[in-house]
Amino acid sequence: MYVIGYICILIAIVIYLIMMIIVGIICSKKNENVDDFYLGGRKLGPFVTAMSAEASDMSGWLLMGLPGLVYLCGIAEATWTAIGLAVGTYLNWLIVAKRLRNYSSKINAITIPDFFSKRYKDNTHILMCAAAILIIIFFIPYTASGFSTCGKLFSSLFEIDYHVAIVVSAIIIVLYTTLGGFLAASTTDFIQSIIMSIALVVVLAFGISVAGGWNAVVDNAKSITDYLSLTATTDGAGNSVSFGGMSIVSTLAWGLGYFGMPHILLRFMAVENPKKIKISRRVASVWVVIAMSVAIIIGMVGLGMSKAEPSMILQDSETVIVAIAGLLSKYGVFFALLAGVILAGILASTMSTADSQLLAAASAISQDIMVGTFKLKVTEKTKMIAARLTCIAIAVLGVVFAWDPDSSVFRIVSFAWAGFGASFGPLMLFSLFWKRTNKWGAVAGMVSGGVTVIAWHYAQGGIFSLYELLPAFIVSSVFIVVVSLLTGKPSKEIEEEFESAKIYD
Repeated sequence: MYVIGYICILIAIVIYLIMMIIVGIICSKKNENVDDFYLGGRKLGPFVTAMSAEASDMSGWLLMGLPGLVYLCGIAEATWTAIGLAVGTYLNWLIVAKRLRNYSSKINAITIPDFFSKRYKDNTHILMCAAAILIIIFFIPYTASGFSTCGKLFSSLFEIDYHVAIVVSAIIIVLYTTLGGFLAASTTDFIQSIIMSIALVVVLAFGISVAGGWNAVVDNAKSITDYLSLTATTDGAGNSVSFGGMSIVSTLAWGLGYFGMPHILLRFMAVENPKKIKISRRVASVWVVIAMSVAIIIGMVGLGMSKAEPSMILQDSETVIVAIAGLLSKYGVFFALLAGVILAGILASTMSTADSQLLAAASAISQDIMVGTFKLKVTEKTKMIAARLTCIAIAVLGVVFAWDPDSSVFRIVSFAWAGFGASFGPLMLFSLFWKRTNKWGAVAGMVSGGVTVIAWHYAQGGIFSLYELLPAFIVSSVFIVVVSLLTGKPSKEIEEEFESAKIYD
Protein backbone atom coordinates (compact mmCIF):
# COMPACT_ATOMS: atom_id res chain seq x y z
CA MET A 1 0.00 0.00 0.00
CA TYR A 2 1.36 3.43 -0.90
CA VAL A 3 2.28 5.94 1.81
CA ILE A 4 -0.39 8.33 0.54
CA GLY A 5 -2.91 5.56 1.02
CA TYR A 6 -1.93 5.15 4.66
CA ILE A 7 -2.17 8.88 5.25
CA CYS A 8 -5.62 9.22 3.64
CA ILE A 9 -6.99 6.23 5.54
CA LEU A 10 -5.65 7.60 8.80
CA ILE A 11 -7.18 11.02 8.07
CA ALA A 12 -10.62 9.49 7.46
CA ILE A 13 -10.45 7.33 10.59
CA VAL A 14 -9.15 10.17 12.81
CA ILE A 15 -11.93 12.50 11.59
CA TYR A 16 -14.48 9.82 12.39
CA LEU A 17 -13.09 9.21 15.89
CA ILE A 18 -13.00 12.94 16.64
CA MET A 19 -16.65 13.20 15.54
CA MET A 20 -17.65 10.48 17.98
CA ILE A 21 -15.86 12.19 20.87
CA ILE A 22 -17.46 15.55 20.00
CA VAL A 23 -20.90 13.89 20.07
CA GLY A 24 -20.07 12.49 23.49
CA ILE A 25 -19.10 15.94 24.77
CA ILE A 26 -22.27 17.55 23.40
CA CYS A 27 -24.50 14.85 24.85
CA SER A 28 -22.76 14.99 28.22
CA LYS A 29 -24.30 18.42 28.76
CA LYS A 30 -27.77 16.90 28.54
CA ASN A 31 -27.19 14.29 31.25
CA GLU A 32 -28.65 15.69 34.45
CA ASN A 33 -29.36 12.36 36.17
CA VAL A 34 -28.98 8.60 35.72
CA ASP A 35 -32.30 8.41 33.88
CA ASP A 36 -30.77 10.61 31.18
CA PHE A 37 -27.46 8.71 31.26
CA TYR A 38 -29.02 5.25 30.86
CA LEU A 39 -32.17 5.99 28.84
CA GLY A 40 -31.72 9.42 27.27
CA GLY A 41 -34.79 10.77 29.06
CA ARG A 42 -37.01 8.67 26.71
CA LYS A 43 -36.53 11.19 23.91
CA LEU A 44 -35.42 9.09 20.93
CA GLY A 45 -37.09 9.81 17.59
CA PRO A 46 -38.23 7.01 15.23
CA PHE A 47 -35.24 7.03 12.87
CA VAL A 48 -32.60 7.29 15.59
CA THR A 49 -34.40 4.53 17.49
CA ALA A 50 -34.48 2.23 14.47
CA MET A 51 -30.97 2.75 13.21
CA SER A 52 -29.28 2.89 16.62
CA ALA A 53 -31.02 -0.35 17.62
CA GLU A 54 -29.83 -2.16 14.51
CA ALA A 55 -26.34 -0.65 14.53
CA SER A 56 -25.90 -1.66 18.17
CA ASP A 57 -27.14 -5.12 17.21
CA MET A 58 -24.96 -5.85 14.19
CA SER A 59 -21.50 -5.00 15.57
CA GLY A 60 -18.27 -6.13 13.87
CA TRP A 61 -20.13 -9.35 13.18
CA LEU A 62 -21.81 -7.70 10.17
CA LEU A 63 -18.66 -6.38 8.48
CA MET A 64 -16.15 -9.00 9.59
CA GLY A 65 -17.79 -12.11 11.05
CA LEU A 66 -20.50 -12.67 8.43
CA PRO A 67 -18.42 -11.98 5.27
CA GLY A 68 -15.58 -14.01 6.77
CA LEU A 69 -17.85 -16.99 7.33
CA VAL A 70 -19.06 -16.87 3.71
CA TYR A 71 -15.52 -16.43 2.35
CA LEU A 72 -14.38 -19.54 4.20
CA CYS A 73 -17.38 -21.89 4.24
CA GLY A 74 -19.95 -20.85 1.63
CA ILE A 75 -23.37 -19.28 1.99
CA ALA A 76 -25.38 -21.94 3.88
CA GLU A 77 -24.76 -21.08 7.54
CA ALA A 78 -24.64 -17.33 6.91
CA THR A 79 -27.85 -17.30 4.87
CA TRP A 80 -29.95 -19.30 7.34
CA THR A 81 -28.56 -17.19 10.18
CA ALA A 82 -29.50 -14.01 8.32
CA ILE A 83 -33.03 -15.29 7.68
CA GLY A 84 -33.48 -16.09 11.37
CA LEU A 85 -32.18 -12.66 12.38
CA ALA A 86 -34.37 -10.84 9.87
CA VAL A 87 -37.51 -12.58 11.14
CA GLY A 88 -36.45 -12.04 14.74
CA THR A 89 -35.85 -8.34 14.12
CA TYR A 90 -39.30 -7.82 12.63
CA LEU A 91 -41.14 -9.79 15.33
CA ASN A 92 -39.26 -8.02 18.12
CA TRP A 93 -40.33 -4.63 16.78
CA LEU A 94 -43.86 -5.89 16.11
CA ILE A 95 -44.79 -7.53 19.40
CA VAL A 96 -42.31 -6.27 22.01
CA ALA A 97 -41.29 -2.69 21.23
CA LYS A 98 -44.49 -0.72 21.89
CA ARG A 99 -45.68 -2.79 24.83
CA LEU A 100 -42.28 -2.65 26.56
CA ARG A 101 -42.06 1.11 25.98
CA ASN A 102 -45.43 1.72 27.60
CA TYR A 103 -45.08 -0.82 30.40
CA SER A 104 -41.58 0.36 31.40
CA SER A 105 -42.71 3.99 31.33
CA LYS A 106 -45.75 3.22 33.50
CA ILE A 107 -43.66 1.58 36.22
CA ASN A 108 -40.75 4.01 35.75
CA ALA A 109 -38.12 1.37 34.91
CA ILE A 110 -34.87 2.57 33.31
CA THR A 111 -32.95 -0.71 32.88
CA ILE A 112 -33.95 -4.27 31.97
CA PRO A 113 -33.29 -5.69 35.49
CA ASP A 114 -35.17 -2.69 36.88
CA PHE A 115 -38.11 -3.50 34.60
CA PHE A 116 -38.27 -7.12 35.74
CA SER A 117 -37.96 -6.15 39.40
CA LYS A 118 -40.73 -3.54 39.25
CA ARG A 119 -42.91 -5.68 37.00
CA TYR A 120 -43.03 -8.41 39.70
CA LYS A 121 -42.80 -6.11 42.75
CA ASP A 122 -39.70 -7.96 43.90
CA ASN A 123 -38.89 -6.39 47.26
CA THR A 124 -36.23 -9.04 47.91
CA HIS A 125 -34.29 -7.81 44.83
CA ILE A 126 -33.36 -11.39 43.93
CA LEU A 127 -34.68 -10.91 40.41
CA MET A 128 -32.83 -7.64 39.83
CA CYS A 129 -29.57 -9.01 41.19
CA ALA A 130 -29.76 -12.22 39.12
CA ALA A 131 -30.52 -10.24 35.96
CA ALA A 132 -27.66 -7.84 36.62
CA ILE A 133 -25.19 -10.68 37.17
CA LEU A 134 -26.23 -12.41 33.94
CA ILE A 135 -25.82 -9.15 32.04
CA ILE A 136 -22.26 -8.81 33.34
CA ILE A 137 -21.41 -12.46 32.57
CA PHE A 138 -22.53 -12.33 28.94
CA PHE A 139 -21.66 -8.72 28.09
CA ILE A 140 -17.97 -9.12 28.90
CA PRO A 141 -17.32 -11.62 26.06
CA TYR A 142 -19.70 -9.65 23.81
CA THR A 143 -17.72 -6.45 24.43
CA ALA A 144 -14.51 -8.43 23.94
CA SER A 145 -15.65 -9.40 20.43
CA GLY A 146 -15.83 -5.71 19.56
CA PHE A 147 -12.34 -5.02 20.81
CA SER A 148 -11.11 -8.08 18.93
CA THR A 149 -12.60 -6.66 15.73
CA CYS A 150 -10.69 -3.40 16.21
CA GLY A 151 -7.49 -5.29 16.96
CA LYS A 152 -7.75 -7.38 13.80
CA LEU A 153 -8.57 -4.29 11.76
CA PHE A 154 -5.50 -2.27 12.71
CA SER A 155 -3.04 -5.13 13.02
CA SER A 156 -3.87 -6.49 9.54
CA LEU A 157 -3.97 -3.08 7.85
CA PHE A 158 -1.23 -1.06 9.50
CA GLU A 159 0.78 -3.91 11.04
CA ILE A 160 0.15 -2.35 14.45
CA ASP A 161 0.47 -4.74 17.37
CA TYR A 162 -2.91 -6.39 17.97
CA HIS A 163 -2.80 -5.75 21.71
CA VAL A 164 -1.98 -2.08 21.31
CA ALA A 165 -4.87 -1.74 18.86
CA ILE A 166 -7.49 -3.20 21.19
CA VAL A 167 -6.34 -1.01 24.09
CA VAL A 168 -6.50 2.20 22.03
CA SER A 169 -9.91 1.23 20.60
CA ALA A 170 -11.25 0.54 24.10
CA ILE A 171 -10.05 3.95 25.30
CA ILE A 172 -11.87 5.78 22.48
CA ILE A 173 -15.12 3.86 23.02
CA VAL A 174 -15.03 4.35 26.78
CA LEU A 175 -14.28 8.04 26.38
CA TYR A 176 -17.37 9.06 24.41
CA THR A 177 -19.63 6.54 26.18
CA THR A 178 -18.73 7.69 29.68
CA LEU A 179 -19.07 11.32 28.61
CA GLY A 180 -22.45 11.20 26.89
CA GLY A 181 -24.17 8.05 28.13
CA PHE A 182 -27.18 6.58 26.33
CA LEU A 183 -27.92 9.67 24.24
CA ALA A 184 -24.35 9.75 22.95
CA ALA A 185 -24.43 6.02 22.25
CA SER A 186 -27.73 6.27 20.36
CA THR A 187 -26.71 9.37 18.39
CA THR A 188 -23.35 7.92 17.42
CA ASP A 189 -25.04 4.63 16.56
CA PHE A 190 -27.29 6.49 14.12
CA ILE A 191 -24.24 8.11 12.49
CA GLN A 192 -22.41 4.80 12.52
CA SER A 193 -25.27 3.00 10.76
CA ILE A 194 -24.96 5.48 7.88
CA ILE A 195 -21.19 4.94 7.68
CA MET A 196 -21.69 1.17 7.79
CA SER A 197 -24.15 1.41 4.89
CA ILE A 198 -21.73 3.47 2.80
CA ALA A 199 -18.94 1.00 3.55
CA LEU A 200 -21.02 -1.98 2.43
CA VAL A 201 -22.01 -0.35 -0.87
CA VAL A 202 -18.48 0.80 -1.75
CA VAL A 203 -16.91 -2.56 -0.90
CA LEU A 204 -19.48 -4.45 -2.94
CA ALA A 205 -19.10 -2.29 -6.06
CA PHE A 206 -15.30 -2.25 -5.96
CA GLY A 207 -15.02 -5.94 -5.15
CA ILE A 208 -17.20 -7.01 -8.08
CA SER A 209 -15.12 -4.82 -10.40
CA VAL A 210 -11.79 -6.32 -9.30
CA ALA A 211 -13.18 -9.85 -9.46
CA GLY A 212 -13.99 -9.36 -13.14
CA GLY A 213 -17.71 -8.70 -12.88
CA TRP A 214 -20.67 -10.38 -11.27
CA ASN A 215 -20.64 -13.34 -13.65
CA ALA A 216 -17.03 -14.09 -12.71
CA VAL A 217 -17.94 -14.01 -9.01
CA VAL A 218 -20.82 -16.44 -9.54
CA ASP A 219 -18.77 -18.75 -11.78
CA ASN A 220 -16.04 -18.95 -9.15
CA ALA A 221 -18.59 -19.77 -6.43
CA LYS A 222 -20.16 -22.46 -8.63
CA SER A 223 -16.76 -24.06 -9.20
CA ILE A 224 -16.45 -24.84 -5.48
CA THR A 225 -18.44 -27.88 -4.40
CA ASP A 226 -21.52 -26.94 -2.34
CA TYR A 227 -20.37 -23.35 -1.90
CA LEU A 228 -23.78 -22.03 -3.04
CA SER A 229 -25.79 -24.84 -1.48
CA LEU A 230 -28.19 -24.15 1.38
CA THR A 231 -28.04 -27.76 2.61
CA ALA A 232 -24.27 -28.27 2.58
CA THR A 233 -21.20 -26.22 3.40
CA THR A 234 -17.42 -26.45 3.22
CA ASP A 235 -14.92 -26.82 6.04
CA GLY A 236 -12.54 -24.15 4.74
CA ALA A 237 -10.29 -26.74 3.14
CA GLY A 238 -12.58 -27.50 0.21
CA ASN A 239 -14.28 -30.50 1.82
CA SER A 240 -18.06 -30.69 1.66
CA VAL A 241 -19.98 -30.97 4.94
CA SER A 242 -23.70 -31.65 5.26
CA PHE A 243 -25.82 -28.76 6.55
CA GLY A 244 -29.05 -30.58 7.33
CA GLY A 245 -32.21 -30.00 9.32
CA MET A 246 -30.60 -29.68 12.75
CA SER A 247 -28.07 -27.18 11.45
CA ILE A 248 -30.75 -25.12 9.72
CA VAL A 249 -32.93 -25.04 12.83
CA SER A 250 -29.87 -24.02 14.87
CA THR A 251 -29.07 -21.07 12.66
CA LEU A 252 -32.68 -19.94 12.34
CA ALA A 253 -32.81 -19.95 16.15
CA TRP A 254 -30.54 -16.89 16.14
CA GLY A 255 -33.74 -14.88 15.65
CA LEU A 256 -34.95 -15.83 19.14
CA GLY A 257 -32.07 -13.89 20.62
CA TYR A 258 -33.62 -10.52 19.81
CA PHE A 259 -36.26 -10.86 22.50
CA GLY A 260 -33.57 -10.83 25.18
CA MET A 261 -30.95 -8.34 23.99
CA PRO A 262 -30.69 -5.63 26.71
CA HIS A 263 -29.00 -3.07 24.45
CA ILE A 264 -31.80 -3.41 21.87
CA LEU A 265 -34.65 -3.55 24.38
CA LEU A 266 -33.36 -0.35 25.98
CA ARG A 267 -33.96 1.43 22.66
CA PHE A 268 -37.61 0.41 22.82
CA MET A 269 -37.86 1.79 26.35
CA ALA A 270 -36.29 5.09 25.25
CA VAL A 271 -38.72 5.89 22.42
CA GLU A 272 -40.25 9.35 22.76
CA ASN A 273 -43.49 8.69 20.87
CA PRO A 274 -44.81 5.08 20.94
CA LYS A 275 -47.13 5.87 18.02
CA LYS A 276 -44.10 6.20 15.73
CA ILE A 277 -42.71 2.76 16.51
CA LYS A 278 -44.31 1.48 13.29
CA ILE A 279 -41.98 3.78 11.34
CA SER A 280 -39.01 2.50 13.30
CA ARG A 281 -40.05 -1.11 12.65
CA ARG A 282 -40.17 -0.59 8.89
CA VAL A 283 -36.85 1.25 8.74
CA ALA A 284 -35.08 -1.28 10.96
CA SER A 285 -36.44 -4.35 9.17
CA VAL A 286 -35.57 -3.10 5.69
CA TRP A 287 -32.08 -2.01 6.71
CA VAL A 288 -31.29 -5.32 8.40
CA VAL A 289 -32.34 -7.38 5.38
CA ILE A 290 -30.34 -5.24 2.94
CA ALA A 291 -27.24 -4.99 5.18
CA MET A 292 -27.00 -8.73 5.87
CA SER A 293 -27.63 -9.62 2.22
CA VAL A 294 -24.84 -7.31 1.08
CA ALA A 295 -22.48 -8.65 3.76
CA ILE A 296 -23.09 -12.22 2.56
CA ILE A 297 -22.46 -11.25 -1.05
CA ILE A 298 -19.25 -9.44 -0.05
CA GLY A 299 -17.89 -12.69 1.40
CA MET A 300 -18.55 -14.39 -1.92
CA VAL A 301 -17.08 -11.46 -3.87
CA GLY A 302 -13.96 -11.50 -1.71
CA LEU A 303 -13.34 -15.12 -2.57
CA GLY A 304 -13.85 -14.30 -6.26
CA MET A 305 -11.29 -11.51 -5.99
CA SER A 306 -8.69 -13.99 -4.73
CA LYS A 307 -8.54 -15.44 -8.26
CA ALA A 308 -7.46 -12.09 -9.71
CA GLU A 309 -5.66 -10.50 -6.76
CA PRO A 310 -3.08 -12.42 -4.64
CA SER A 311 -3.55 -10.06 -1.66
CA MET A 312 -7.10 -11.41 -1.31
CA ILE A 313 -5.84 -14.89 -0.40
CA LEU A 314 -6.37 -14.49 3.32
CA GLN A 315 -5.08 -16.33 6.37
CA ASP A 316 -7.87 -14.82 8.49
CA SER A 317 -11.13 -14.83 6.52
CA GLU A 318 -12.70 -12.27 8.87
CA THR A 319 -10.39 -9.57 7.45
CA VAL A 320 -11.92 -9.79 3.96
CA ILE A 321 -13.34 -6.25 4.02
CA VAL A 322 -10.10 -4.90 5.48
CA ALA A 323 -8.19 -6.49 2.59
CA ILE A 324 -10.60 -5.00 0.04
CA ALA A 325 -10.19 -1.55 1.61
CA GLY A 326 -6.39 -1.92 1.51
CA LEU A 327 -6.55 -2.79 -2.17
CA LEU A 328 -8.86 0.14 -2.91
CA SER A 329 -6.46 2.61 -1.27
CA LYS A 330 -3.84 1.92 -3.96
CA TYR A 331 -5.91 3.60 -6.67
CA GLY A 332 -5.28 7.21 -5.64
CA VAL A 333 -6.19 9.79 -3.01
CA PHE A 334 -9.95 9.72 -3.55
CA PHE A 335 -10.10 5.94 -3.34
CA ALA A 336 -7.80 5.94 -0.32
CA LEU A 337 -10.24 8.26 1.44
CA LEU A 338 -13.06 5.88 0.48
CA ALA A 339 -11.01 3.06 1.96
CA GLY A 340 -10.78 5.11 5.13
CA VAL A 341 -14.57 5.43 5.18
CA ILE A 342 -14.86 1.64 4.80
CA LEU A 343 -12.53 1.03 7.71
CA ALA A 344 -14.35 3.68 9.71
CA GLY A 345 -17.46 1.64 8.92
CA ILE A 346 -15.90 -1.40 10.58
CA LEU A 347 -15.00 0.74 13.56
CA ALA A 348 -18.56 2.10 13.52
CA SER A 349 -20.10 -1.35 13.56
CA THR A 350 -17.88 -2.32 16.47
CA MET A 351 -18.29 0.86 18.48
CA SER A 352 -22.06 0.99 18.00
CA THR A 353 -22.35 -2.32 19.82
CA ALA A 354 -19.57 -1.90 22.36
CA ASP A 355 -20.87 1.45 23.64
CA SER A 356 -24.36 0.02 24.18
CA GLN A 357 -22.93 -3.04 25.90
CA LEU A 358 -20.82 -0.93 28.21
CA LEU A 359 -23.85 1.11 29.22
CA ALA A 360 -26.00 -1.96 29.86
CA ALA A 361 -23.27 -3.63 31.90
CA ALA A 362 -22.57 -0.41 33.79
CA SER A 363 -26.23 0.01 34.64
CA ALA A 364 -26.32 -3.56 35.95
CA ILE A 365 -23.65 -2.76 38.52
CA SER A 366 -24.11 0.89 39.43
CA GLN A 367 -27.90 1.17 39.13
CA ASP A 368 -29.30 -2.33 39.63
CA ILE A 369 -26.87 -3.77 42.16
CA MET A 370 -25.50 -0.73 43.97
CA VAL A 371 -28.72 1.31 44.14
CA GLY A 372 -31.49 -1.19 43.41
CA THR A 373 -30.29 -4.21 45.38
CA PHE A 374 -28.24 -2.75 48.22
CA LYS A 375 -30.27 0.47 48.47
CA LEU A 376 -27.21 2.67 48.90
CA LYS A 377 -28.22 6.26 49.53
CA VAL A 378 -26.14 8.25 47.08
CA THR A 379 -26.53 11.51 45.21
CA GLU A 380 -27.19 11.77 41.47
CA LYS A 381 -23.61 12.96 41.01
CA THR A 382 -22.27 9.89 42.81
CA LYS A 383 -24.47 7.61 40.71
CA MET A 384 -23.07 9.19 37.55
CA ILE A 385 -19.50 8.73 38.76
CA ALA A 386 -20.22 5.09 39.64
CA ALA A 387 -21.76 4.53 36.20
CA ARG A 388 -18.71 5.92 34.43
CA LEU A 389 -16.23 4.00 36.57
CA THR A 390 -18.18 0.81 35.87
CA CYS A 391 -17.94 1.43 32.12
CA ILE A 392 -14.17 1.64 32.49
CA ALA A 393 -13.99 -1.55 34.57
CA ILE A 394 -16.11 -3.53 32.08
CA ALA A 395 -13.93 -2.27 29.21
CA VAL A 396 -10.78 -3.46 31.00
CA LEU A 397 -12.27 -6.94 31.44
CA GLY A 398 -13.34 -6.91 27.78
CA VAL A 399 -9.76 -6.18 26.71
CA VAL A 400 -8.52 -9.10 28.83
CA PHE A 401 -11.01 -11.48 27.18
CA ALA A 402 -10.07 -10.18 23.69
CA TRP A 403 -6.34 -10.62 24.30
CA ASP A 404 -6.09 -13.76 22.13
CA PRO A 405 -5.67 -12.58 18.50
CA ASP A 406 -6.88 -15.95 17.19
CA SER A 407 -10.34 -15.61 18.73
CA SER A 408 -13.28 -15.72 16.29
CA VAL A 409 -15.60 -12.70 16.30
CA PHE A 410 -18.46 -14.82 14.94
CA ARG A 411 -18.13 -17.55 17.60
CA ILE A 412 -17.74 -15.14 20.52
CA VAL A 413 -20.85 -13.24 19.48
CA SER A 414 -22.86 -16.45 19.01
CA PHE A 415 -22.19 -17.50 22.63
CA ALA A 416 -23.09 -14.12 24.15
CA TRP A 417 -26.13 -13.83 21.88
CA ALA A 418 -27.39 -17.20 23.10
CA GLY A 419 -26.81 -16.20 26.71
CA PHE A 420 -28.94 -13.09 26.50
CA GLY A 421 -31.55 -14.64 24.25
CA ALA A 422 -32.19 -17.54 26.62
CA SER A 423 -31.83 -15.64 29.91
CA PHE A 424 -34.05 -12.68 29.08
CA GLY A 425 -35.95 -13.55 25.87
CA PRO A 426 -38.58 -15.95 27.26
CA LEU A 427 -38.97 -13.89 30.43
CA MET A 428 -39.53 -10.68 28.45
CA LEU A 429 -42.26 -12.34 26.36
CA PHE A 430 -43.99 -13.88 29.38
CA SER A 431 -43.67 -10.62 31.32
CA LEU A 432 -45.44 -8.72 28.57
CA PHE A 433 -48.05 -11.29 27.56
CA TRP A 434 -48.82 -13.71 30.42
CA LYS A 435 -50.42 -12.20 33.50
CA ARG A 436 -49.98 -15.40 35.55
CA THR A 437 -46.18 -15.22 35.49
CA ASN A 438 -44.83 -14.59 38.98
CA LYS A 439 -41.52 -13.63 40.55
CA TRP A 440 -40.35 -17.18 41.24
CA GLY A 441 -41.16 -18.30 37.72
CA ALA A 442 -39.23 -15.29 36.43
CA VAL A 443 -36.15 -16.10 38.51
CA ALA A 444 -36.28 -19.80 37.58
CA GLY A 445 -36.66 -19.08 33.88
CA MET A 446 -33.90 -16.51 33.74
CA VAL A 447 -31.32 -18.56 35.65
CA SER A 448 -32.17 -21.87 33.95
CA GLY A 449 -31.80 -20.23 30.53
CA GLY A 450 -28.36 -18.81 31.30
CA VAL A 451 -27.09 -22.01 32.93
CA THR A 452 -28.33 -24.15 30.03
CA VAL A 453 -26.49 -21.97 27.51
CA ILE A 454 -23.20 -22.35 29.39
CA ALA A 455 -23.59 -26.10 29.95
CA TRP A 456 -24.73 -26.80 26.38
CA HIS A 457 -21.92 -24.70 24.92
CA TYR A 458 -19.23 -26.86 26.49
CA ALA A 459 -20.92 -30.22 25.81
CA GLN A 460 -19.78 -32.17 22.76
CA GLY A 461 -21.35 -34.21 19.96
CA GLY A 462 -24.80 -35.48 19.04
CA ILE A 463 -27.71 -33.32 20.10
CA PHE A 464 -25.24 -30.85 21.63
CA SER A 465 -24.25 -29.72 18.15
CA LEU A 466 -27.55 -27.81 18.16
CA TYR A 467 -27.04 -24.09 18.76
CA GLU A 468 -27.39 -23.59 22.51
CA LEU A 469 -29.90 -20.75 22.20
CA LEU A 470 -32.77 -22.99 21.07
CA PRO A 471 -32.69 -25.65 23.83
CA ALA A 472 -31.95 -23.01 26.46
CA PHE A 473 -34.88 -20.86 25.25
CA ILE A 474 -37.17 -23.86 25.56
CA VAL A 475 -35.83 -24.81 29.01
CA SER A 476 -36.29 -21.25 30.25
CA SER A 477 -39.87 -21.12 28.95
CA VAL A 478 -40.75 -24.42 30.62
CA PHE A 479 -39.31 -23.28 33.95
CA ILE A 480 -41.24 -20.00 33.80
CA VAL A 481 -44.55 -21.76 33.21
CA VAL A 482 -44.08 -24.70 35.61
CA VAL A 483 -42.65 -22.71 38.54
CA SER A 484 -45.23 -19.94 38.12
CA LEU A 485 -48.07 -22.46 38.22
CA LEU A 486 -46.60 -24.31 41.22
CA THR A 487 -46.21 -21.15 43.27
CA GLY A 488 -48.67 -18.46 44.28
CA LYS A 489 -50.54 -16.21 41.88
CA PRO A 490 -49.27 -12.65 41.42
CA SER A 491 -50.86 -10.09 43.70
CA LYS A 492 -53.97 -8.21 42.64
CA GLU A 493 -51.86 -5.06 42.35
CA ILE A 494 -49.53 -6.72 39.82
CA GLU A 495 -52.43 -8.11 37.78
CA GLU A 496 -54.20 -4.74 37.69
CA GLU A 497 -50.99 -3.01 36.66
CA PHE A 498 -50.50 -5.59 33.91
CA GLU A 499 -54.01 -4.98 32.59
CA SER A 500 -53.68 -1.21 32.73
CA ALA A 501 -50.39 -1.36 30.83
CA LYS A 502 -52.19 -3.20 28.02
CA ILE A 503 -54.64 -0.31 27.66
CA TYR A 504 -51.92 1.74 26.01
CA ASP A 505 -51.30 -0.77 23.19
